[in-house]
Amino acid sequence: MPQVKIIAKNFMDMVAALPTLKLDKLYENTFICEAVLRSLPPLAKKYALQLLYIEEPVTAKSMEEWVLPDGFSKHRVAIDRLIQLRVFIENPDGFSRKKETSYKLNPRFQVNLQNYTAHGGVLPRESMSSSITVRLPTAEELDSYALEQWESFLLQLISSGQIEKTTTSFSPSMMRIFQQGLVSQRDREGPRLTESGFQFLLMDTNAQLWYIIREYIINSEDRGVDSADLISFLLELSFHATGQAYNTSTLDEVQRSAVKDLADLGLIKLQQGRKESWFIPTKLATNLSVSLSDSSSRKEGYVVVETNFRLYAYSTSKLHCEILRLFARIEYQLPNLIVGAITKESLYTAFENGISSEQIISFLQQNAHPRVCDRAAPSVPENVTEQIRLWESDLNRVEVTPANFYDEFPSKDVFEGACDYARDNGGLLWEDSKRMRLVVKAEIHTLMRDYLHRQK
Repeated sequence: MPQVKIIAKNFMDMVAALPTLKLDKLYENTFICEAVLRSLPPLAKKYALQLLYIEEPVTAKSMEEWVLPDGFSKHRVAIDRLIQLRVFIENPDGFSRKKETSYKLNPRFQVNLQNYTAHGGVLPRESMSSSITVRLPTAEELDSYALEQWESFLLQLISSGQIEKTTTSFSPSMMRIFQQGLVSQRDREGPRLTESGFQFLLMDTNAQLWYIIREYIINSEDRGVDSADLISFLLELSFHATGQAYNTSTLDEVQRSAVKDLADLGLIKLQQGRKESWFIPTKLATNLSVSLSDSSSRKEGYVVVETNFRLYAYSTSKLHCEILRLFARIEYQLPNLIVGAITKESLYTAFENGISSEQIISFLQQNAHPRVCDRAAPSVPENVTEQIRLWESDLNRVEVTPANFYDEFPSKDVFEGACDYARDNGGLLWEDSKRMRLVVKAEIHTLMRDYLHRQK
């Protein structure tokens, strides 16, 4: 049986990590089955559809005959993914006396997809008539709303003090959940971004969103919400049409609570009419079940770094300004331009907060302005990158090694013998022959103690 380790890098990894009973329960929902099917690698989709109307298990050996030798690695990846998601169930009881590995489609998954392919699917809920809803936002307005909400959330996540009073406030309990591992709180000091937090800010929007949604799901049990029910609703959202209005009266209690949180994150927009209320999914919501590698796109850069360490960021985003403030001195900000400088003092502050020189250099390179990237020269001047590394190395001149101190030796011979013994075992750090004092690595303390006892 293959060893399949699940590391949650996207939504379907989270689904695969669910306990068997909860995962099988999810497959009672046709939309979940379709969402899982379309998330599979192409070869895995082919296998699932080939076995859709086959009731008997198929041996692994016979499936290997379906692929050419040069496609075996893709075959292995496809089988592993199908097993992770329990689309394939391995070795059903009582199938083969030879104990050959065999696979069969998950019965619930199989029945639902059979019905779907034969009779077609029904949407989770019908969109509301335009005669009931007020003016719905255009696609551009909805994208702008989603971006504004998401940046507002990130601003509050990394520096609560910078948020304007008019901005939507997130509950402290939810914010603490999202800040776990990203922000550290020291005594008598404000929250500080951790090394993981800076890495989080380097991610593209889809990867950031997935991280937050993952934390939201993981901690759902603490709020009295079944994680399987929450995952089911989030996957259903991917079947809704972006920009269409859906009545909130069709939601259950868990879903209504989730909708409010998702609106704060920019995944949906809430609107209220005279009698009815509705929610409108944004692209962030409808892309949830899509693989990160498919949905993510490189952000357009906005940073220019000069050889004199001056920094210019062509952006109107307050979030961009706060990110740059983590390692640079911001001098002034115009409506569409942020001007600052990379200084030794600003970098020392970043290093003390756990941000490395390589992370800073990587950020500047990834977010370099397109005009800079088009040049033959490096996007960040070499003298700047080298100086950033040198300033970091200034803080790492002292190496701390756990050690033990020995003195009061009975004689010169015992002291010299102890020095030789520590040296032979690779643990001698320092010796003072005049005063007969010795420092050795803590890792050989037990050996030294036994040696000195024998000398007595």
